[in-house]
Amino acid sequence: MTTTEQTPTPAPQGSIEPRLIEREMRESYLTYALSVIHSRALPDVRDGLKPSQRRILVAMNDLNLTPRAKYRKCAKIAGDTSGNYHPHGESVIYPTLVRLAQPFATRYTLVDGQGNFGNIDGDGPAAMRYTEARMTGATMELMADLDKETVDHVANYDETRTEPTVLPGRFPNLLCNGSDGIAVGMATSLLPHNLGEIVAALRAVLDDPNVSTLTLCELVKGPDFPTGGIIMGRRGILQAYTTGRGIVRVRAKHHIEENKNRSSIVFTEIPFQVRKISIIDKIVEVVKEERITGISDVRDFSDRDGIRLVVDLKKGEDPQVILNQLFQYTPLQSTQSVINLVIDRGQPRTLPLRGLLDAYIRHRKEVIRRRTQFLLGKAEERKHIVEGLRIAVDNIDE
Repeated sequence: MTTTEQTPTPAPQGSIEPRLIEREMRESYLTYALSVIHSRALPDVRDGLKPSQRRILVAMNDLNLTPRAKYRKCAKIAGDTSGNYHPHGESVIYPTLVRLAQPFATRYTLVDGQGNFGNIDGDGPAAMRYTEARMTGATMELMADLDKETVDHVANYDETRTEPTVLPGRFPNLLCNGSDGIAVGMATSLLPHNLGEIVAALRAVLDDPNVSTLTLCELVKGPDFPTGGIIMGRRGILQAYTTGRGIVRVRAKHHIEENKNRSSIVFTEIPFQVRKISIIDKIVEVVKEERITGISDVRDFSDRDGIRLVVDLKKGEDPQVILNQLFQYTPLQSTQSVINLVIDRGQPRTLPLRGLLDAYIRHRKEVIRRRTQFLLGKAEERKHIVEGLRIAVDNIDE
């Protein structure tokens, strides 16, 4: 008996269509990857925000939560964000809101929080029904001229209202606050900087479009972390500013106090994104393992005024030796990777410092141009009305 292969007939419309799993997986994964890159993980080079962050701030702006307004419950803010712009659940939105309000996580906070928003020890925030928030001055600068058609708007997920695709961004948020995120096959890690240094660099580029990177590096000394710390060396900074990628080594700021025949090492600033409790736990661990034998006690006197972590040494121990061991075995010294990967003109790109500055200036020029066109249109409309009134007044007797 012989068998013949039969070509499958096309599936009727509305039924299941047979497809090769390799093709389906390839196309579906590509769609998912692009969605994560553009709509979740990477910040926009113009305002430095991811879609979830931008939508939270827009929802707060809708509620008119200016820096002088009364605080509103975070549950209300998260609910409005989820219902109007970001339909992914309040439990996903609230942690993003919290991070924007944490001074140890965000160099220039975009949310002014009231209540327990967590701490540098890693303790979590209170539930959103207990905390309140409003916008900060920096956020108001990000929103400036939003009502003057300075940016494009698109329909929200259910087409009941519109949302901006980017904020006007009078405040250089990306350069000052940085960003981090993990996409599909790529990651971003932009470090925060001092606002005064960034403004000086922007003015230098505007004054001289041919300004060199070395000149910009003299103006922007390096990253400015919200938790402080000391950056060791400038090679990593220069490489990051030149190529968009590099590694920066950060140490905790310290001083030595003498007390009779004993010494204590006091740490007042710690590396960025390192929890204080993890430092203490690691010190206790290396002492128990006898990798460091000259420590007698670790005490934490930190309060709302700052960090004060005291490491007491045994009698006769050399503080410099113990200090070097602490930097070697504990997170008191850490490395910060620099990956300036952003969404620029719809594409993920790795930009050096000059590229980030140019992109921000280009965005601001576009905003100012569109604002001027909007104000001109309003003035022309007003002129038409005034001219009509003038003609009516001149002929009022008739």
